[in-house]
Amino acid sequence: MGNRLTEIATRTGDNGTTGLGNNQRVSKDSLRIHALGDVDELNSHMGLLLCEALASDVRELLIDVQHQLFNLGGELSIPGYQLLQPQAVVQLDQALAHYNAQLPRLLEFILPAGNRAASQAHVCRTVARRAERAVVALGNEETLYDTPRQYLNRLSDLMFVLARVLNRAEGGDDVYWRSSRLSQDQENTQ
Repeated sequence: MGNRLTEIATRTGDNGTTGLGNNQRVSKDSLRIHALGDVDELNSHMGLLLCEALASDVRELLIDVQHQLFNLGGELSIPGYQLLQPQAVVQLDQALAHYNAQLPRLLEFILPAGNRAASQAHVCRTVARRAERAVVALGNEETLYDTPRQYLNRLSDLMFVLARVLNRAEGGDDVYWRSSRLSQDQENTQ
């Protein structure tokens, strides 16, 4: 692994390249750097979500997610290196089962809305999907382990579920899309 930065303004990227963890220089618009950037952005959005008032179990889970995303970024920064372990995906599966069991069945599509924490969870969900697409694109060009792709896929699902949980934490509910089908179903049940 490369040396940790002691200086931030190194000026080595002024020519449009950046250094990977193995000291290789690549273009800042490479697929690997796009994937790294999307994972970094996702981690930043997780940090913003952690600024909200959250139940302690949700907070602990999201803090662990931040550490796992940093592991994922580390793995992406060193071609051929594995840092994100399959157990991290299992942990997300367990969290999905736990939180999903608390929720009522969805009646219709929901909007990415509600309270601020839930809305931020939806932002995390969409950025996780983008990061997943970037990792898939990179995996189509270079050999990658399966765990990063699986982790991001599962994480986006978890953030959808947590958005629903967070809306209910303040006594709210899902914000349903006003579809003509839902309106007809509601009229038929009345």
